[in-house]
Amino acid sequence: MTCELSARAYERASMMKSITNASAAALAFCFAIATPVIDANAVTASPFAPLIGRWSGVGMIGYKASPPEKIKCRATYLMSDAQDEMKQTIRCATAGGNVEIVSNVKESAGKLSGHWKETIHNFEGDLTGDVTPKGYRVVIQSSDVTANMDIIIDSNKQAVEIQFVDASSLRGITLVMTKG
Repeated sequence: MTCELSARAYERASMMKSITNASAAALAFCFAIATPVIDANAVTASPFAPLIGRWSGVGMIGYKASPPEKIKCRATYLMSDAQDEMKQTIRCATAGGNVEIVSNVKESAGKLSGHWKETIHNFEGDLTGDVTPKGYRVVIQSSDVTANMDIIIDSNKQAVEIQFVDASSLRGITLVMTKG
C-alpha cells in the first residue's frame, strides 16, 4: 500500500508541476499580448506638453498713445488628441482695457504654423515659428500686424513677450505666469 500511495503522490506531484508550468506559460503569454509594442520614435513627447493647462500671472503692456500699464493675465493651453496642434488663449485686464489673444498652432518637425488673433484690438495674422530649447519663437504677420512673440518655459513658470512692430495701438506685452 505504501508503494501505491507513493505512486499516486508522485503522479499528483507531476500533475501539479505540469499545471504550474502551464499556468506560468499562460501568464507569460497573456503578459506578452497585453504589453504594447512601442516604436522608439512614438515615445517623443509633444513640444506643447509643458504648456498644457491653465496659467496666471502679471506683466506690463505698452500702448503707443499712453504710458505702460500693469496687466493681470490668464492663459489656457489645450492640445489636440494628435498632440501636434494646440489652442492658446491669453486674456488680460488693465485699468485701461483688455487684451485677448487666441492662437491655433500646429507643430511639424520643430516648425510652427497657424493663426493668431487679438480680438479686442482686432489684429490677426498668420503665425510661423520654431520650437526652441527653452520654448517657442513666433512671428505673426499680415496686412494688419507684424509682431514677434517669444514664450520661454521653466518648469511651472513661463515668460511671454510680444513685440508689435506694426500695430496701430499696441507696442508690446510682457508677462510672467505660473501654472496652476
